[in-house]
Amino acid sequence: MANHKSAEKRDRQSKIRRLRNRMNKSAMKTAIRQVEDALAAGSEEQAKTALQSAIPVIYKTATKGSIHKNTAARKVSRLTKRVNKMQALA
Repeated sequence: MANHKSAEKRDRQSKIRRLRNRMNKSAMKTAIRQVEDALAAGSEEQAKTALQSAIPVIYKTATKGSIHKNTAARKVSRLTKRVNKMQALA
């Protein structure tokens, strides 16, 4: 446990940041899961719609610092690739 005033403040800030990061990552994972569910169901229109709503959520998570910007770009790229591949097959 923190003994100094500055260490106590750092502990409070860390807890708040940890909760904020968890909230942002959870929202991002949910958005990604919706795209993956639509892909698994074979619904092309639903996948495109879910992807368009997931992309801003992923980039917002990176902007907030919860994930690295290259991680966000990689996730968006891979999801987009999968949706486009599904369209090509249809």
